[in-house]
Amino acid sequence: MITRRLFLASSLALIATPVRAASWQEKLVEAAEAQIGRTIHYDPAYVKLTYPGGDVPEDRGVCTDVVIRAYRKGLSFDLQKAVHDDMSARFSAYPKHWGLKRPDRNIDHRRVPNLQTYLKLKGAKRDTEDVRPGDLVTMMLPGNLPHIGIASFTLSDDGSRPLLVHNIGGGAQREDVLGRYPVTGHYRFNPG
Repeated sequence: MITRRLFLASSLALIATPVRAASWQEKLVEAAEAQIGRTIHYDPAYVKLTYPGGDVPEDRGVCTDVVIRAYRKGLSFDLQKAVHDDMSARFSAYPKHWGLKRPDRNIDHRRVPNLQTYLKLKGAKRDTEDVRPGDLVTMMLPGNLPHIGIASFTLSDDGSRPLLVHNIGGGAQREDVLGRYPVTGHYRFNPG
């Protein structure tokens, strides 16, 4: 009988202990980091995708695919649908770098300038250099190639900046790249 009371008392204590739910930033970063070792190829090929929820094969993709997958898996938010819907509603607000006459749900969400426009229109743009975990940072790589990554909870060796989860050519990786390339945008986007 004593054993049973102790068990019940300890069980009640476990039930009464509050469990902190993961923040949206934690969920997003975890979903981004889960791609490391799984997305191993950089592949910018145009692919006809299902809609909504379409994706290229998980072992490949570009920098935007890391972001798209992290939002889908971590926050149940589909940037393919969101960007397509927004571009359909206000196409003239989006860049015309590719000569499109109308939105293309297969590729629009996979283009950094379109994500930058979408995020800015949603009020996610930050003017501060205070990059926090879960923030999106866009950069310009040599050759005028736009790039995007997700700030992680892991800091650089000197502790001054977060490492980014991105795909810059060798699959999804977490690297110290902030400051290596010119930053063109900083966004904090919680779709919830």
